[in-house]
Amino acid sequence: MGRMGLQPPFFEIGPKNYLYGDQIIDLAMAADEAAAEYDIRVIFTTPYADIREVAKRTKNLYVFAPHMDAIPVGRGLAWVLPESVRAAGAAGAMLNHSERPLEVAVLCRTIERARELNMMTIVCSDTIREAKSIAQMGPDMMVVEPVELIGTGEACGMEYVKASVEAVRSVNPEIGVLVGGGIANGEDVYNVLMAGADATGSSSGIAKAKDPGAMAREMLRAARAAWDERTKNG
Repeated sequence: MGRMGLQPPFFEIGPKNYLYGDQIIDLAMAADEAAAEYDIRVIFTTPYADIREVAKRTKNLYVFAPHMDAIPVGRGLAWVLPESVRAAGAAGAMLNHSERPLEVAVLCRTIERARELNMMTIVCSDTIREAKSIAQMGPDMMVVEPVELIGTGEACGMEYVKASVEAVRSVNPEIGVLVGGGIANGEDVYNVLMAGADATGSSSGIAKAKDPGAMAREMLRAARAAWDERTKNG
């Protein structure tokens, strides 16, 4: 999808800071197995401290950093150097999440730094208008999700899904479109993909589940079912 992006259907798992240490590794390994079984491209947005270990322990995940800074090699204590996360095994980075927003000029520079390193980008937007603006920067993939739904377990309406996809594709049809926000179970995943998105994803819906690995599996199974149903019906 796009210059380097993933072919749909794809799915993003972002445990944020709900999980850490071995909990991250356990979830990554469960997602790795499910990604292979259901033939879903899975972006695993990993806490920085776990990038290297997740990349080493899995075969089917696209390990992404949760952010990176558009800085060069050299000074910049405590900033996130793109070369550093790339060397640790990250295939890309998530940018402009509502919990780590970037100014427009900074976002543009960071996307360019990713291109220099042959890294993928998945860039977040809140509104349809913002999605169209960011699409002009040419990220590989985009997340369009209403900020007010993040972490609520309440998925966005299907009209929002359709409008989001149309907005991004009207600017650049090569960008993969993930519509998220409040994805809590496999049914939510199925509905969003059936409404036209290339992908969806989940953070708290998986990370806060009684069994995160089992929930990841349920969601990936639903993604495969929805995509098969869509393609069967043209």
